[in-house]
Amino acid sequence: MKLKTKLLIGGVALALLAGAGGGWWWWTSHTTPTDAAARARKAVDYKYVSLDKVLVMLRGEQGQAVPHYMAIDIVFKAEPRDEARAKEHLPLLRTVAVKALSVNTLQTATAMSIDQVAQALNRAYVQSYEADGRKPPFAEALVGRMIIE
Repeated sequence: MKLKTKLLIGGVALALLAGAGGGWWWWTSHTTPTDAAARARKAVDYKYVSLDKVLVMLRGEQGQAVPHYMAIDIVFKAEPRDEARAKEHLPLLRTVAVKALSVNTLQTATAMSIDQVAQALNRAYVQSYEADGRKPPFAEALVGRMIIE
């Protein structure tokens, strides 16, 4: 084989390798780890467990009992494997909610948004389960309905 032919074959092989390397670089730089992770994991089909009619007496300005209350429906977003356990924990979850919300006065309760109430409940649930050294049987507590009278 002539030197020219060997150089031509080597040049073509080198161009193919460079093209393959450039293609690989482009593909990996345009596929973010977030995209890859999202495709790798399956979306969780959450189950929703309802805790209805949690009644909480509200306090007056000086801490005295007043004839006002908060009625709240709470919905727990649970993974399918934790749904039964979440239902078993409903009495505990009701108690924690009453304890967390009963410190509010009528004025503070009416000033709170739904998101703020949900955040307060989630904090109380996390603290309660951490104190027991257990994992909550749900991913998040949501407020389904809230009435203050």
